[in-house]
Amino acid sequence: QPHHTLSTDECVCLCSPGHIDDLYPYFMRHAKQIFPMLDCMEDLRKISDLRVPANWYPEARAIQRKVIFHAGPTNSGKTHHAIQRYLAAKSGVYCGPLKLLAHEIFEKSNTAGVPCDLVTGEERTFVDAEGGQAEHVACTIEMCSVTTPCQCLIQMIRDISRGWAWTRALLGLCAEEIHVCGEPAVINFVTELMYTTGEEVEVRNYKRLSPCSILDRAVESLDNLRPGDCVVCFSKNDIYSISRQIESRGLECAVIYGSLPPGTKLSQAKKFNDPEDPCKILVATDAIGMGLNLSIKRIIFNSLVKPNINVKGEKELNTISTSQALQIAGRAGRFSSIFKEGEVTTMHRDDLPILKEILSRTVHAIEDIFVSLSQVDGMYFVCNIDDFKFLADMIQHIPLNLRSRYVFCTAPINKKQPFVCTSFLKFARQFSRDEPLTFDWVCRLVSWPLVPPKNIKDLVHLEAVHDVLDLYLWLSYRFMDMFPDANHVREIQQELDSIIQLGVRNITRLIRATETSATPGIDPLSSQRRPGPSPVSPRRVRGAPKAQDSGVEAGQLDKSLGSRLVQEGLLTPDLLRQLQKEWSKEHRQEEVGVKLVVETLNNKMKGRKKK
Repeated sequence: QPHHTLSTDECVCLCSPGHIDDLYPYFMRHAKQIFPMLDCMEDLRKISDLRVPANWYPEARAIQRKVIFHAGPTNSGKTHHAIQRYLAAKSGVYCGPLKLLAHEIFEKSNTAGVPCDLVTGEERTFVDAEGGQAEHVACTIEMCSVTTPCQCLIQMIRDISRGWAWTRALLGLCAEEIHVCGEPAVINFVTELMYTTGEEVEVRNYKRLSPCSILDRAVESLDNLRPGDCVVCFSKNDIYSISRQIESRGLECAVIYGSLPPGTKLSQAKKFNDPEDPCKILVATDAIGMGLNLSIKRIIFNSLVKPNINVKGEKELNTISTSQALQIAGRAGRFSSIFKEGEVTTMHRDDLPILKEILSRTVHAIEDIFVSLSQVDGMYFVCNIDDFKFLADMIQHIPLNLRSRYVFCTAPINKKQPFVCTSFLKFARQFSRDEPLTFDWVCRLVSWPLVPPKNIKDLVHLEAVHDVLDLYLWLSYRFMDMFPDANHVREIQQELDSIIQLGVRNITRLIRATETSATPGIDPLSSQRRPGPSPVSPRRVRGAPKAQDSGVEAGQLDKSLGSRLVQEGLLTPDLLRQLQKEWSKEHRQEEVGVKLVVETLNNKMKGRKKK
């Protein structure tokens, strides 16, 4: 080819007669230029050898640890006994899966006269005013130190999607005693895991302290609710709809769902638990399954179907598992609450036999899952890194050194929130320019000061802003010089929490405002409805007018529906824009066709008049 110049070696190789193997050295030289890692493949094999994780923690292997497993269902006292040992120990680390749980143990420990620090991804609180470290620490599982010796550890095993964190803690913590709390299905797995370290497991079994029964009748109507009821939904749209219908009956209700800030959740739980407060009904997602002490008499499942993300990253609807159902149902009739006996039922009659069948199943042992997914060695497997790859793809074009890029990719963000994702990008860009992310810069980013929400859309945005401030605080502990104003950001986050609490207290008014501003004839809360006769749940409402019958322009419908689908992660902004372009093109073609028909009819009418 005219624009390609061959080197002398290439000319010799191409022109001289020889064997095909003569090409090999030239091929390898070219391959190593394109793939530099070929020169260090042996080193890569060594550092990628993950077959014996127990050997990664020599400090823990140097001591003989005692592992005690507290096994039992919810409300069996297993966690209480473990925490009592934690408080009595000379030093201890509590590891929990939620910030809410870490906060609870932090407060309980200090109230009991045992000085305790708090460590989460976004927060460090030291009881010593001068910053000295206490002997006891309450932390989220990812933040526990595997190099600090301690006498006693309490660890919660409840979320196997973050299994890498508690496996690291279980194998690596330098504790004389490790107290593990979980359901009996985990016993065999923990025993086998400790066998690889040469440590035995002592199992202590517990039974439920208060009875909990499954009722033979469904509630069927919100008119049949009574004090102490908790209606469990698996989508925010159902939360909004149910709470609106309850308050339209003259009843007050508290609302708890996963994306609310911890302070707001605690505020709503306190409102529901207060015997002097007129609020006697709770509407919540499965977020109540962990971390909140609630005085619930009866758990009512509004649905048994929960949205999940499969291994391909696709959203799908699945019936809840036995473990999930037991965890939620166990919230009814807590031993320490005013309701000593719990009840469980469903909102809809058709769901009740399904719930009974789910709760009657045996919870499968965890080791079956681990072995079937094993990709490394024996009972281990490589954890899911889809979120890591999502963030890596998002910032691949931003110039960052390897360590900084890695830290940014491990940031805990809600990728379903567009505002959180765009803020994450802006953080990375500002960081790459070596420009500190100051308090004023953050205030401009989130448009601070913010006002109380006027509708549900505003409330969702405030929750996203709270997540962005969480992200800033998380990064501030990794890059203190680049995120220098953590204290100021924490102050406005506390103010924002109060604003969100105000919005949640007035959630029915926000729903009404949302409906008033929404397109006439289209219910903004109808994204997860299903046909049926019951007037209770939005998924069963009948007779809702169709878009073409309501006189709504398709453009308005597209905008309302499209923004909701983007927020729920079912559509990307790029795909939405593409659909809007295609619709606009079709709409213009339809308009042209209508004009031609109208002109033809007019011409005919004129012809008739002339005749």
